[in-house]
Amino acid sequence: MKSYNYFLFDLDGTLTDPQKGIINSIQYALRHYGIKKEDHELIHFIGPPLHHSFAEIFGSEKKGLEAVEVYREYYSAKGIFENLVYPGMEELLEKLTAENKTLFVATSKPTFFAEQIVKHFNIAHHFKAVVGSNLDGTHTDKKEIIQTIIDMLPGVDNKEMLMIGDRKFDIIGAKNHGIDCAAVTFGYGSIDELQKEEPAYIINRIEELRQFI
Repeated sequence: MKSYNYFLFDLDGTLTDPQKGIINSIQYALRHYGIKKEDHELIHFIGPPLHHSFAEIFGSEKKGLEAVEVYREYYSAKGIFENLVYPGMEELLEKLTAENKTLFVATSKPTFFAEQIVKHFNIAHHFKAVVGSNLDGTHTDKKEIIQTIIDMLPGVDNKEMLMIGDRKFDIIGAKNHGIDCAAVTFGYGSIDELQKEEPAYIINRIEELRQFI
């Protein structure tokens, strides 16, 4: 395996399991509009930019953005912390920190919320920066998010970086910058979704990820 010195971690489905909080927040928003969905029908919301997923339901980008505001009424008060760090992930972060690796959070979730989450779970000190999207729905593309991190590391070869994520967006964003991606299957992307994008590595368990890096 190559030697990496910089690690870019996705948040939802990679560092933490946010399913309960996200699903409850989506259901809150859908009830506002009189829409009924089963929880299992909403799993695909975890990972992609939220307003895109709402826009698919409403058939309108504008309506999708409006629904995000309703979603945040619940999420900002309660859903944000209906979440948990995957077992073994803290130990992995501690290992990398002890080895003087440089870590970032690279997420499509708004930076405002992502920073609260890593602070709440006492893992913020492992990361040089938390880089996410803007609250107005801009800067959600993983290519943009990764570019922001690259700009923080002048003179660093992109081949020293490894993106770790659970959805195709992580793989696509990393590839756009010539960065390897370790796709993890314990999150919310299906194995078919991940394999289709041909990541550098596919990892099935956190213990496997720890041994791998």
